[in-house]
Amino acid sequence: MRLRIEYRTHYAFSQPQRRLVQLLRVTPPSFDGQAVIDWHVEVDCDARLKRSRDGYGNEVTMLYVDGPIDRIALTVGGEVLTEDRAGMVAGAPEPLPIELFLRPTPQTEADAGIIAFADDIAEAAADPLSRLHALCHALHRQIVFDTGNGDPHRGAAAAFAEGRGVCQDHAHIFCAAARVLGYPARYVSGHLLRSDGETIQPAAHAWAEAHVDGYGWIGFDAANGMSPTDAYVRVAVGLDYRDAAPLAGMRVGGGGETMHVEVAVAETGGQRQNQAQ
Repeated sequence: MRLRIEYRTHYAFSQPQRRLVQLLRVTPPSFDGQAVIDWHVEVDCDARLKRSRDGYGNEVTMLYVDGPIDRIALTVGGEVLTEDRAGMVAGAPEPLPIELFLRPTPQTEADAGIIAFADDIAEAAADPLSRLHALCHALHRQIVFDTGNGDPHRGAAAAFAEGRGVCQDHAHIFCAAARVLGYPARYVSGHLLRSDGETIQPAAHAWAEAHVDGYGWIGFDAANGMSPTDAYVRVAVGLDYRDAAPLAGMRVGGGGETMHVEVAVAETGGQRQNQAQ
């Protein structure tokens, strides 16, 4: 599938800022099943951009802006060719040992409820791959997708107890439960072509990956109860949201700020696939 993505972020400040520093994890890598045809990062003011890779192998762009500045708009995007590989990831940068992804974080800490939930899954499924698919489907049924609960910094235990959340919550809970079962798991940020024809979305998407011996890394989107298909564009990974968040940074100057995000994902050619939202 050939997908076109435009990711726009607008910041407005209540008083001029002296300096802005932003870390952008918005550039997808090319690997088996995902080929970046073109990609751009544009800023509507004088800025310095420095590209590199972080410790997880993600492509990052550091953005530096000297003020005074009271607003800024970022536009990133391009075209990506994708293939449906049943969620299997191969050929992506992997600078870290697999065992690192067994490590819990404050956002992926498993409490008694998640541990019991994971144990029930383990008893019901015989082999590792079946267990992880069962975990994905069970979380899809257990945690109601609710765009009104959009706090990406909320911990897995809190979201699991409430029984509702956004895709970031589903990814955090999946990571917590998979690690309880002994499977390395990581958080993934990226984009999804919706099946309902809506091209404009209020944010990027998130899912998880788990490592299975004999298969490697496999994606699981518990928010949709499925593994990623060619409707997905994988951008960044980490132990949790903080490691893979599209935008992070700081500013020097007082006052408050507002941020508006708009993501457009569309197919540029070929026949539309039947994908989840």
